[in-house]
Amino acid sequence: MSPTAIPDVPSTATTVQAAPIQKPTSYQHPLDPLTPDEIAEVTLTVRHHVAAETEVKAIKFITCYLLPAPKKVVLAHLGIPLTPGGKPEPKTPIVRKAEVDFLDVVGGRAYNVILSLNAGEWKIETFELLPEDHHPQISVEELIEAEEIVKASKKVQELAKAVGVEPHQIYCDGWSIGYDERFPIGRRVQQALVFARFSEHDNLYAHPLDFIPVIDANTREVLHIDFPARYHKSANGPQLSADSTFPPASLEDAAPNRDRIPPPRKAFDFLPDLMAETEEGFKPREGLKPLHVVQPEGVSFKVNGHELEWQNWKMHIAFSHREGTVLSTVTYNDNGEVRPILYRLSLAEMVVPYGAPEHPHPRKFAFDTGEYGMGTMANELSLGCDCLGTIHYLPGAYVGHNGKAIIIKNVICIHEEDSGVLWKHTDYRPGGRGHTARRRRLVVSMVCTLANYEYIWNYHFYQDGSIEAEIRLTGILQTYVAADDEPNPYGTTVAPQINAQNHQHIFSFRLDPMIDGLFNSIVETDVVPLPDAPTGSASNYAGNAFVARDTTLETESARPYDWEKERRWKIVNPARQHYSSGKSVGYGIGLKGGIMPVMARDDSWALRRAGFVKYPFWVVKDVEGPKGGRMWPAGKYVPQTRDTPDDSLPIWVKEGKKVTEEDLLVYLTIGTTHIPRPEDWPVMPVEHLNITLKPQSFFTKNPSMDVPSQTDPRSVAAFGTESNGANGTTNGSNGTSCH
Repeated sequence: MSPTAIPDVPSTATTVQAAPIQKPTSYQHPLDPLTPDEIAEVTLTVRHHVAAETEVKAIKFITCYLLPAPKKVVLAHLGIPLTPGGKPEPKTPIVRKAEVDFLDVVGGRAYNVILSLNAGEWKIETFELLPEDHHPQISVEELIEAEEIVKASKKVQELAKAVGVEPHQIYCDGWSIGYDERFPIGRRVQQALVFARFSEHDNLYAHPLDFIPVIDANTREVLHIDFPARYHKSANGPQLSADSTFPPASLEDAAPNRDRIPPPRKAFDFLPDLMAETEEGFKPREGLKPLHVVQPEGVSFKVNGHELEWQNWKMHIAFSHREGTVLSTVTYNDNGEVRPILYRLSLAEMVVPYGAPEHPHPRKFAFDTGEYGMGTMANELSLGCDCLGTIHYLPGAYVGHNGKAIIIKNVICIHEEDSGVLWKHTDYRPGGRGHTARRRRLVVSMVCTLANYEYIWNYHFYQDGSIEAEIRLTGILQTYVAADDEPNPYGTTVAPQINAQNHQHIFSFRLDPMIDGLFNSIVETDVVPLPDAPTGSASNYAGNAFVARDTTLETESARPYDWEKERRWKIVNPARQHYSSGKSVGYGIGLKGGIMPVMARDDSWALRRAGFVKYPFWVVKDVEGPKGGRMWPAGKYVPQTRDTPDDSLPIWVKEGKKVTEEDLLVYLTIGTTHIPRPEDWPVMPVEHLNITLKPQSFFTKNPSMDVPSQTDPRSVAAFGTESNGANGTTNGSNGTSCH
């Protein structure tokens, strides 16, 4: 899960020593993330305290981030009312706070620290030794160091040598351990998926090795090496070899009880210059003419620090080491009334459970957000490549082991895109007129590399008041080596001896809604044939009637999707109704781009830790606390958990708190089941998932009726003629045009 390239990453822990405290830099908005200077100042304060007040000798920082002020305090500061048409609450002072997790390198335990900014200096409020089973997320540096530890192991070198791989050709991806009770919960453990690389930029995933080391990231030692079992053909189908053991063998049994499998040698490169060298007859595709996205008069959005305004929208955009992109205080200017819609929107968690049952492959169900941090895996984006057009970038920063900020310069991309037709109608009658308004959208984008996979995160804002959260998946399949002609019942042999296992990608988005204020409700709608009204009856004579039945959810709930009823949900504010429909103003939620069943069993290792994946829709009451309240659906400290944490979504929902006209949190689960194809190799074409939020009885009418439409003067006929068809009809002859 480690990124392919990290700028300026320090590689050593910090020796504790007292140091002077510097003055912090200022911020513009109460939700602005900690600046690089603030990160350094906060960690300096922690280091000073550790040296003066504890026996800890050396530490490495894992996280350092803004602990936001209470929601109502922030809204008062921004002048956003809590009720429809109401007045903002009186302003109260905002105390800027930071939260830190660090590790005692010698003792191995983790600490959590809360600090506040007072009179220009950071001061410690709480300093807590975490329980032994609480592990902060795995850092970028620890993932990189996993490879160093594995490469330096004499045992690993011997095992690699036995299948023709030299020490300098050994590479690995550090992964969370997932679930393995053989290792003490207090050790900071990773598993390493090992590959060979036979040239400098060779696609290492084409050369998987047949063993999996387990390491301690603190002591930098290889604790154990697992050897996955093999399958063989039989009259009854694929069967596990006799050496398969489950539960897994004891840690004392470290010898391979089977024939070794050399890695496949064929190159499957993805870099064009290497493909030209390794693939006979390869050349880039020809005939693709340039296509440019131009805005000769500049962009239509405004940015002030982290605040952005575009087409009646206003929002705060921030980088989070854990969630990646975070959107906050999203409002829409509706003819002069600033109407709040979302307090916060982000990717709160994701998990990727693999489907191969032979040990140790069941350990592969990485929580890419909670175990690693999506922001720390983010790419520095390239102008004209990752984002096209006229681009504005925002930087991001997270803490390194030594307490200094690691900066990603162009981590969030903001730009506009043409997105087809916004709305259109033509009066087909002779002499009738028509009108076409083109749809433009604002895109807030980030790209993250988690070892083999890439995730592209797009938040789209539209001129009709709609919002879309889009995920695009690409990158390289996670691979494991297979013997010649070995059957592959739980995956696809995408190339000779290269097994890509079946798996799922499951995402949890956290919505903190404020539809016209904080006090919202959830309406669940089922669309059904008219009940108790058979064909031929007086109320349904033709048998065609169907209705939408609304149910307001009263208490905290986890709700299944029902295809037969085409179930949907909307977030509403009962304190305001639409003038014509009479319904409460609200936003409907669309999940059709990612509804899927979860394949792991309810009592499986994966679902014992990731209970949030069981349902697509969850609603709980927001309960703010000194450390941020209800945030993470799989718990705050995810690495090495062995059951459902107390601070997780399945536990919260059991409390059954009232959720009508309350300050709510909505968690949306979407995903995709990936049965790998040979066409996904060596790099997978992009796959799309999405969530939509659409106004329902929120606006008086279509709010985009005022969007101007102009014929694009740079659009021309492809082949020098205006003819649209054999009959000679030209565009606009029936009165249809953009305006």
